[in-house]
Amino acid sequence: MHPNALQTPITYLKGVGPGRGSLLGRELGLETYQDLLYLFPNRYIDKSRFYKIAELERSGAEVQIIGRITHLKTISQQKGKRLVATFRDDTGTMELVWFRSHKWIQDRLKLGEPYVIFGRTNWFNGSFSMPHPEIELLSQFEGQQRIRMQPVYPSTEKLTKQGVSNRLISKWVQAILNEYSKQIPEALPAELRDNLALTGKQRALWQVHFPNSQKELAQARFRLKFEELFYIQLALLTKKNLRKSRIKGLVFEKVGTLFTEFFNNYLPFELTEAQKKVLREIRADLGSHAQMNRLLQGDVGSGKTIVAVMAMLLALDNGYQACLVAPTEILAQQHYQSIRELLDPMGISVALLTGSVKAKDRKPIHQGLEAGSLSVLVGTHAVFEKVVQFKNLGLAIIDEQHRFGVAQRARMWKKNSTPPHILVMTATPIPRTLAMSLYGDLDISVIDTLPPGRKPVRTVHRTDADRLRVFGFMREQIAEGRQVYVVYPLIQESEALDYKDLMDGFESIQREFPPPSYQISIVHGQMKPQDKEFEMQRFVSGQTQIMVATTVIEVGVNVPNASVMVIESAERFGLSQLHQLRGRVGRGADQSYCILISSGKLSQDGQTRLQTMVSTNDGFEIAETDLQLRGPGNLMGTQQSGILALKIADVVQDSDILKTARFYARQLLKNDPGLTAHTHKMVREKMARMEVFKNIWDYIS
Repeated sequence: MHPNALQTPITYLKGVGPGRGSLLGRELGLETYQDLLYLFPNRYIDKSRFYKIAELERSGAEVQIIGRITHLKTISQQKGKRLVATFRDDTGTMELVWFRSHKWIQDRLKLGEPYVIFGRTNWFNGSFSMPHPEIELLSQFEGQQRIRMQPVYPSTEKLTKQGVSNRLISKWVQAILNEYSKQIPEALPAELRDNLALTGKQRALWQVHFPNSQKELAQARFRLKFEELFYIQLALLTKKNLRKSRIKGLVFEKVGTLFTEFFNNYLPFELTEAQKKVLREIRADLGSHAQMNRLLQGDVGSGKTIVAVMAMLLALDNGYQACLVAPTEILAQQHYQSIRELLDPMGISVALLTGSVKAKDRKPIHQGLEAGSLSVLVGTHAVFEKVVQFKNLGLAIIDEQHRFGVAQRARMWKKNSTPPHILVMTATPIPRTLAMSLYGDLDISVIDTLPPGRKPVRTVHRTDADRLRVFGFMREQIAEGRQVYVVYPLIQESEALDYKDLMDGFESIQREFPPPSYQISIVHGQMKPQDKEFEMQRFVSGQTQIMVATTVIEVGVNVPNASVMVIESAERFGLSQLHQLRGRVGRGADQSYCILISSGKLSQDGQTRLQTMVSTNDGFEIAETDLQLRGPGNLMGTQQSGILALKIADVVQDSDILKTARFYARQLLKNDPGLTAHTHKMVREKMARMEVFKNIWDYIS
């Protein structure tokens, strides 16, 4: 086969042509023969087994049965008639039903003759029936060669309307396999195939499209899923190894006086074991001659900031500068205040650079960075601007970095001739399976315990009917000197509607909590930044007891005195967003509460989300549930939905295969880091052809 034969445009395939070709491209993204070959069936009609009527279960499954028609009758109904046949085998009886074409069918059916029927069963009034079955005389059925398990391919309404049926797609796939399958190159080394008893590539492709049995299908699917995940892991690990060997890191040789002084005299609380472990991992990276590229996961309130500050002190002790970049002004402001509180007593200079810092105030910051007199910079996207130059940036910390674009981050690494060490922080717990796929090229640290003195937030679910009780509880908490958040959903497609919901809510809260006894802040996306900031500060300083807001407060507001989070229309939020919002309370020593208010009618998914929130505070458990409900693309946000454009594997369902694939990918690179061995020629070639680097989100691009 010409190496690019499978890249032949689909329009050249017999029966496709330009019209259908462009439709297949638009509807299913199919452009080439290879795309069609990798359009895997999403289910199969199993005609490899015959069932007995007595074996049928009330699951609405598609089944195949041999039996005889013993009786036929036509029954009148509101619209027309229906034809009903009594169908019997040696274990019981059921009904076959036709609602149309019954005259034509009745003339052709033979009583007493053995038939093979196939279709979906219904259970009604104590017996099974099958509407519009496929039906064939047993004598004719036995005389034909047939596919036992029929593939059912993904399709769309437009394709069906244009006559692109399942049978036609199946025929095209078969034509490509007949022509090219013997020339499809094997992609996995023989040793690996033997170790895992994997089917060969050509055979697996035949079996996944046209299996003869469930066992054959399972083997083919395992083989193809393994290959897909194996190459993703190989790509990530190769990238990680290259970075470690080629990108020399700045060496932080000493733990100096600043770090030691802070640890001994200024640490506000004793570090948890999890924090100590993460610091040891960071220190090992910084002294290793390789560039650190570490992801620090820690649930909301787990104490990531103190770890970031201590990592900064290691940079300062070794004569370098450090910076922390956050996605929003509010979050940057919060980090700036926390870091200043910690470092001011030690005389360390810290500056804040955001979009709203005036030009005249920027100049001294730029000069201080270039001269090296400014040690720590906290900022937003403004830090990425060309005009911002450091004397010797040693450590860059990126908070909630999935909110930044690849190009923006790339500018950061160019601010030094030797790239700075990178610490990426996230309060969005990433399930282990997804972390292995998306962040497999980073080293991962986790802070999985809360600092001492923090009490888990109590979460309850209430419906609209309970609103007066919720208001009563808010009054009690305010009487005890606490503050309350009330959050409304923000769904960008309907900003006007959201604004109306928020204003309606604000008015009803004002009626229940009238001034001057109560003061209320309001914050939403349509306000000017300075007005937002003014309202936020009123709440932070305790001048207002209630903050009515949209999700702008999801990250970045730290008010230890706020002990109640009320989330309106909670069913309209994703799980990770609910968890982030809940993290705004529980920051002080008092018991805090999160009240989820929803309508009485909830979808199955909505119910699962709210039950999960009530039953656990564990961010990782929540993230696992979220991943199962929404899938990897949605979980990571729309800008990354194309990250894992997997053809057959699923990082949730196939997590065991993913772990196996990562293990073998690691082994292969350990034994042959450059993939130079003759036995790995096919791996080298496939890696060269692969587009996986484009599909997987690249941190340092």
